[in-house]
Order: sequence, then C-alpha cells, then structure tokens
Amino acid sequence: MSDRVAVVGVGVTPPRRLSPDASYREMTFDAASRAYADAGVLHTDVDSFISVCEDFHEGTSITDEYTPDQLGAVLRPVQTIAGDGIQGLATAFMLIRSGIADLVAVEAHCKTSNILRHHEVLDLAFDPTFERPVGAVAHAVAAMEMRRFLHDTKTPEEAVAQVVVKNRGQALANPLAAFAARLTPGAVLTSPPVAEPLRELEVSPYADGAAVLVLGSEDAARRAPKPVWIRGIGWISDSPWLASRDWGRAAYAKLAAEMAYAMAGVGAPASEIEFAEIDDTYAYKELQHLEAAGLAPEGGAGRMTLEGKTGPRGALPVNASGGSLGMGYCYDATALYRTAEAVRQIRGEAGRLQLERAATGLVISWRGIPTQTGGALVLGA
Repeated sequence: MSDRVAVVGVGVTPPRRLSPDASYREMTFDAASRAYADAGVLHTDVDSFISVCEDFHEGTSITDEYTPDQLGAVLRPVQTIAGDGIQGLATAFMLIRSGIADLVAVEAHCKTSNILRHHEVLDLAFDPTFERPVGAVAHAVAAMEMRRFLHDTKTPEEAVAQVVVKNRGQALANPLAAFAARLTPGAVLTSPPVAEPLRELEVSPYADGAAVLVLGSEDAARRAPKPVWIRGIGWISDSPWLASRDWGRAAYAKLAAEMAYAMAGVGAPASEIEFAEIDDTYAYKELQHLEAAGLAPEGGAGRMTLEGKTGPRGALPVNASGGSLGMGYCYDATALYRTAEAVRQIRGEAGRLQLERAATGLVISWRGIPTQTGGALVLGA
C-alpha cells in the first residue's frame, strides 16, 4: 500500500457578504456536488466524511448532525473537527495513510451573516478567569500582536497597507472574490482605526461560503482526472493564553511548516516553494506567517512586499487569489478556500490568476484570535 495522498476533487461556492437566497446546507450541497464531479466520483464512492465546524459559530450544538444529508453521508462514517481547516485535511490524510479509507471528503462552511455580534462569540474563547474580566477583545489582541511584530521586525506600517493593496487588487481577477478593490496605501492607512495600529481595511471582511475537498489514496488518485499531491502536512496548537505566548512571532506557523517541510523533503523553502496561499485574517499576519514559514528572513517580509516580490509577477507570489482580504474570511472554511486556490494554481486552472511557476505551493492557516493554532500544507504536481 502506498503512503501517497492527493487532493482529487475540489468544490467551493463563491464567498459572499450576504447569502439570503441560500442556507449553509444548500451551499454545502453545491460545494459537495462540485467536488464529487471534479473528482469523477459519486458520493457513494466516498468512504468517510469530515465536517470542520465550531458550535459557537453555528449557534447549535453537535453541528455535524446537520451536515450528512448534503454530503451524501447519511448512515456513513462522519466526524467533526472543531478546529482549523488543515486539521480537517490532516485527519483525512491519516484515515487514508492508515488504510481505513481510500476516499475522504472534508467539508467546511460558514454563514457569518447569521452572526449578529461576532466579537461576542470570539470573546467566549478567552480565559474566563483572567482574560474576559479585563475586557479582552479579539481585534484589540490582534492590534497588540501587530504592534509587537512591527516593533521587533522594524516593519513599517506601509508594508502592512501594501498587503491590503496587493491582495484586494489581485482579487479583481478572481471571479470568486467578493471584496476586490483598487486601493492605495494612503487609503488603507487613513481608514477608520479598529484598535491602534490596526485599521479597518487591514481586517479581512466576513463572508458566507462552503468548501469541500476530496482526498484520495494513490490508487484512487490514479483514477482521478486531476490529482494534486500532498507532499507534506503539519499542524500545531501553541498556548491560547495571552500571558504565555510569543507576541512578535507566529510560533505555531513555524512549527507546523517545519513538520510539513520535513515530510515533503523541503530543505530550502525560500527557493523550493514557488507560490503560497497564506492566512491573512489581518494584513500583518501575511507578513508574520511568511517569516514563520521561512519564506522571508526575520524582518524581511515587509521589504519583500514593498518591493513587489510577493506580487503575481514577483519571485514568490503570495495570495494571488486575493486571500481572505480579497475573497472574504470564512472562519474554519478559510483554510479550505486557501487550499482550493492552491490546487487551482498547480492544475493550471486559475485563469487570469494563473502564475508562471506553480508546481509546488505552500498553504499556511491560522484559526484566529485568541488561538495559536495553525497548519501548513505542501502541495505539488
């Protein structure tokens, strides 16, 4: 039995700010139908199903009970991963590597327009004894981390603004992107403050959407029309406590990337990785994640961005899809959207977004404030 695992099918719905015409079940059914057709399989061919979701975001408990119908998984093995999207892919990866399954479907959805006060949901993740009583707020925590990152790496705020300009500008060529715009660094830096130094345009806007990826063993991949191989995968959870973390660096991304590189046999990521789809929930996180993944030297990601090296024609294109800043932030489905965009690039199906060199890509995910949970995925042709 081979240890190789591939992404054999991808299906997504376009992220939208509002989706009054579709429930999350309908969006999930749409994404699943597309993924199965893309893989050239029927839902009855899939051996196991994984739903990546969080009860707090859904407003109901045991939310995996609401996903089997639209996945074609009734009375079939279904499990929930209440975590980052790459953790869901890792679970599917292990099911296949262990020989339990040949085909696994991984689903994530979000209906963020149903959430009236996002910050109140996120605040429930803070420690109830030491952090909630002092009024910890997610965006304020991100702003403190951003300040420390900028200070430690001597990165100018203009570099963070340029991430927004780049990603939302690149989204203009992405038919799936809901928040494409042509901006200037000045417009970003003069947008309303959220929490100093974080600005409104530096926060990825929420979006509704659903994504389904089908993973297969080597035997299953050989039967699929367009497999993209998972060369390496890693995931990690660092301390969620605000008092015991490295505020200036994304330790979780560094450790996860090292795990993925070791599995993939990547010894020099800065020269071997040809493009990246990296979490940009907040614009500064793209820079922080680039450095953590070894794609930029410490303090060098901002300079690379200002020099255009992370643009679509640069030496290391980052978030050519527009990232979450351009496409929209979909909570735990975000990592599956980033992975889907990387798969499109490697297949040569990215249309106007297609890069010249896209044989080996990296996906970096982050579950969001206040977690220090993230993943890394090395994909190859």
